[in-house]
Amino acid sequence: MDEDSRLPKRLWDTCQEVPVIEDAQTPWKLIKLLRTIALCVVAVVVFGLALCSKTSFLLLITLSNEGTKTLPAEQKPVALLCIGCSLIAPCVLLLLKSVWKGCFQSSKVPATKTVALVIFFDFLVSGGAAILTIVAMPHLDIVTNVTILNGAAILSALLQVITQYSAKERNCFMLPSICAFVLLLLGYVLFVYLYIAKDPTNIKMATWVGLAVAGSFLVSFNWWESYFRMISVNSNSVFLKELCRDMRRGQNVLHIISSLLRIAVTACVLGAYVPLAKMDWSIVTSIPSYETRIIAITIGVQLISSALCHWFAVAACKMHALRRCFILPLHLASLAVMALLIVPVIVFYQDYIISSNGTSSSNFSDYCREVVDGRNQTLNGSVFPQLVLDVTHTLCFLDMSRRVEVGILTASAVAWWVGLVLATFHIWYLGLYRIQRTQDLFTRRLYEGGFLEQSLLLNTRFDIQTSGRPKQFRPLNPIKVFLCATMWHETDDEMMKIIISIFRLDKYRPSKKGEKSDVTFETHIYFDDAFKDVPGSKGRHVNEYAEMLVGIIREVYSTFMNMGKGLFSKQQQIPDQKLVRTPYGGRMVVTMPHGNSLVVHFKDKNLIRHKKRWSQVMYLYYLLGWKVATKYYNRLETGEDESEVKSEFQKEKHNTYLLALDGDTDFQPAAVTLLIDRLQLYPHVGAACGRIHPTGSGPMVWYQKFEYAIGHWLQKTAEHVFGCVLCSPGCFSLFRAEALMDDNVMKKYTVKASEARHHIQYDQGEDRWLCTLLLKQGWRVEYNAASDAYTNAPQEFKEFYNQRRRWGPSTMANIADLLGSSSLIATKNPSMSKLYMLYQFFNLASSILAPSTVVLMIAGSLTVILDVHPNGALLIAVIPPAVFLGISFKVKSDTQIVIAAVMSVFYSFIMMIAAFFIIAYMVRDQTILTPSSIFIVSLAVFYFIAAIMHPQEVGLIVFGILYILCIPSAYLLLAIYSMVNMNNVSWGTRETKPAGPGPANSAAAAPQTTVHKAKSTSTRFFSRAKCFGKLFRKDSEKDPIVSQESLTVEAAELEPQPHNTIINDDWRTEEEQREEEQPAFTCANQCWVTQLQSLSDDLHLQEDTLSQEEEQFFRDLTTKYLEPLAEDKNKQKIIADELGDLRNKATFAYFMCNALWLVATFTLQLMETSIFIPVPKLDAHLQFTGVYIYVDPLGFMFLLAFASLVVIQFIAMLYHRVYTLIHYIAFLDTESLTERKKLKFIELTDDEDDDSDELMFPNLSKRSYDNGTPV
Repeated sequence: MDEDSRLPKRLWDTCQEVPVIEDAQTPWKLIKLLRTIALCVVAVVVFGLALCSKTSFLLLITLSNEGTKTLPAEQKPVALLCIGCSLIAPCVLLLLKSVWKGCFQSSKVPATKTVALVIFFDFLVSGGAAILTIVAMPHLDIVTNVTILNGAAILSALLQVITQYSAKERNCFMLPSICAFVLLLLGYVLFVYLYIAKDPTNIKMATWVGLAVAGSFLVSFNWWESYFRMISVNSNSVFLKELCRDMRRGQNVLHIISSLLRIAVTACVLGAYVPLAKMDWSIVTSIPSYETRIIAITIGVQLISSALCHWFAVAACKMHALRRCFILPLHLASLAVMALLIVPVIVFYQDYIISSNGTSSSNFSDYCREVVDGRNQTLNGSVFPQLVLDVTHTLCFLDMSRRVEVGILTASAVAWWVGLVLATFHIWYLGLYRIQRTQDLFTRRLYEGGFLEQSLLLNTRFDIQTSGRPKQFRPLNPIKVFLCATMWHETDDEMMKIIISIFRLDKYRPSKKGEKSDVTFETHIYFDDAFKDVPGSKGRHVNEYAEMLVGIIREVYSTFMNMGKGLFSKQQQIPDQKLVRTPYGGRMVVTMPHGNSLVVHFKDKNLIRHKKRWSQVMYLYYLLGWKVATKYYNRLETGEDESEVKSEFQKEKHNTYLLALDGDTDFQPAAVTLLIDRLQLYPHVGAACGRIHPTGSGPMVWYQKFEYAIGHWLQKTAEHVFGCVLCSPGCFSLFRAEALMDDNVMKKYTVKASEARHHIQYDQGEDRWLCTLLLKQGWRVEYNAASDAYTNAPQEFKEFYNQRRRWGPSTMANIADLLGSSSLIATKNPSMSKLYMLYQFFNLASSILAPSTVVLMIAGSLTVILDVHPNGALLIAVIPPAVFLGISFKVKSDTQIVIAAVMSVFYSFIMMIAAFFIIAYMVRDQTILTPSSIFIVSLAVFYFIAAIMHPQEVGLIVFGILYILCIPSAYLLLAIYSMVNMNNVSWGTRETKPAGPGPANSAAAAPQTTVHKAKSTSTRFFSRAKCFGKLFRKDSEKDPIVSQESLTVEAAELEPQPHNTIINDDWRTEEEQREEEQPAFTCANQCWVTQLQSLSDDLHLQEDTLSQEEEQFFRDLTTKYLEPLAEDKNKQKIIADELGDLRNKATFAYFMCNALWLVATFTLQLMETSIFIPVPKLDAHLQFTGVYIYVDPLGFMFLLAFASLVVIQFIAMLYHRVYTLIHYIAFLDTESLTERKKLKFIELTDDEDDDSDELMFPNLSKRSYDNGTPV
């Protein structure tokens, strides 16, 4: 029997149609190449910027030395002032950032004792830094100056030892910390000995050395917070714990206080030292231009390189490139600075020896006396030799010919450098989250401009790591993700895409009993209107779409279960799955091959309310209300501790997510993980959406590919960067349960549309309305460009227009709703400022004025083509849309679409001809500095750069030509169609049901005799009661919905009879007469359960029952929110009249705004050049041609506003692309090794080739997207 089980049931039928599941969309080779390039670039940039920052800072110190001659002695205060600027510049940046956060976010005031402690330590640090760099270091040699800053790690090393000792465990880094402390202390001892032993009677030098040691030690207090927090964790001290907690709460206020304090202390030290050193501040205002240029370049390089190095260093850590791009570059920077400063000194000294023919008297002291100190102070030619000699001067106090002094100097430098390396050794093993917040990565927001690499390394978070148990990062709370898809009339190809995506995720994140996982998944598909009546059956059957879905699940299940197996290997059979009768219809429960569950809910529209929003309400209350919340309230009733239950409930709400999907969405496991990252580490993010790619074929899809690309590249990134994304599309968005369960969100989402505007705002764009509710409650909505999803787009002109007819008015209604509550939202939502609301107002205004703008653009094109007066061209351009607007009120929507299609073709020809004319005029006049030319060229440049910034989508730029040609159709004709048909609240796509196959349908329309109609009615009544008897049980009398359903008989579903049936019992046999006395059950499957059970021998479906509690929940939910809407013709007529009235008002206001804009433009053009703005026309060489171009003020202001919006969006795109790259690189570097090996094994098994694009995710779908219809 075992051998037989290895073989298929039909030995002659072993060929299969297996869906290909590799990832054909993600360019993994390109991504890995970009990752490698990005890491190399970041490493080089961090190293280079750290080198520039340190070198320029040391040059400023060298210039302030008494004996250097690049700057005369009287100009030394300028160099000291620049050193002070280097110290306070980070404080100024932190102050501005903290004030900004304080204005737009809530900031708690810390306790007095906390403020006092922070002030005390910051006073010590700022004073020490100022004394060390302004007072002491200008009197030390360059080698000491390079390395003495490393000595600032001495207190950190000591605190590391104390912190690890307080942990009372064996620690991996105790020995490196002890060695670091000893070496750093040794460096100070050698330094002091070198300078004091040289001339013990030199009191002044002893003073500088003492100030250097004291200042360096005070600077080491800079990073006390990190170690105090670790000590408080392992300590029983209530004071320490409360102190750390208060510092976290009032961090913003503390940063403001500490920044102001540091600026004041640095200014006081600088202001006091200059007079004490007998220097005059007045020289600052009268520096020669040559010296000014040297100082300005040096301080400019120092400030800019320090800020940029800090940013790139943080980016390197977030990329999970700590070792390659953070630790190594910063450690090597000190060595590189030493080489950069000392090597030229050695080279110049060797040249001097060679020039003096190697005489014995040509030692280093002679070189210092004759060349370094005896040079002319006048600066002529290059400044580099002068700087080299100034650096050499700092070494002249030593006798470099004596090896002992050189050895001591070298030993102190090496001790300090190695001590810093050992003090930061723990960073090599620091664990990071995939997406790491800066505040969790670094203890302080502040970096130190004077000793940049030391501040970055020592500011990094310190974790205690015990030996024998290598500590990774602290695991985040486990996440539960509910995947919720809504379906209706999807095609086979569309269903196949989402089912493959779900099974792919099951394989990527398996669920094993007894094992804890960081993320668990559970999938629910809600199938609307899944049932139909079948003549001759006891109960209702699922329709052909539901049957298709079950067949696809069986096919995909078998494919994934037997993936990678050979022809003669044992083929696993699909385990038994469950069918459950429910009060809303039925469900199929599938346990996928790797343990995750898939539940398909078949909804009967006669039992529960259908359509997408109500399916969403159903799964919100089932998954969040029933599955999440109910168990905690039950625990409270049993008497458990209320505070503990509330804490656990809050924690689960926070860590439970819902992934909203459409029935045709195709996504990769990586895309889901990237969305989870955003919500997992940013607690105020209520929703996040990915990059949606339209799929399909044909010109309409090509247009939408570019339109979607521009919308995501520019608009969504700008919303994400400057505020919040206003719409997280329902086809692929992740929502936080805590946000959905917040006040005025989930509850308000259940509101039935009772007014005309509700139908527009609530039902025509339910995903946008849900986001509006989240934003009003203060939740942040984000966009993650690295998370890709694919969904079918309309391929026909009619489908496209009907889809946008829904989206357009809904978008305007929701944005108007947000703008109307702008003050409240700006107060409640920290991510949405009033400035951002102003930006959205301009966006809305530009959308409203889009038709008139297109008319003006067409008028300009006609002016060029026909060579007519602008006003004449404007009148010609207004006539077609005005006629189309008038006709649209009289004809049906289908006729409107036909007219719009014809006009779209006509307009596209006009656009193409106008483009050619503009290009021809640009060539003829040899200039692009005309309004139309500037507009077209700048727009093309922006789009091209945006495409280059998205290398995997750069090919979409080709569709930009089609996009430009279709501008009149999309922004003029579609606007007219949407506004005129605003009263049509039908879905617009997937509206048509195909007729079911078989003879039963063909006979359904046949007339029936009265006797057969009566028999059919009684038969259907009793058959339903029998088939659903198990469902209703003893509670059926209490359920009005179910009882009503059991008594409802639709005339359209009556059993068909032949035309010429003769009622005559005489000719029938006794057996036939007996059969006539019983109900005529002629259907093979008597209800949907047996129907699905009979679909395939490969998928065995066993009937199961629903628990009484869950059954009662669905009855209560249906009664409360989801009762099927009764057909009230009077009410429908009232709503239709209200929708028509709303349409008329909105259309009037909408087109009146456009008419006023056109009339104003027409009037200004009539006035000729009296109030026009003259713009000089330049040729190709930017020379004035003597001709002026006149632009009307309205047109100029509109172009200026449009250009400003595009520039703002472009800047936001650049910012967003950088952080998207950081996130994606971090994701690639943090995938588990086990998962990579498993996926690589699958790839080699399937393809026998390890050189593939699908190294990371080879088991992702590679299906065709040429077919399908939109949602």
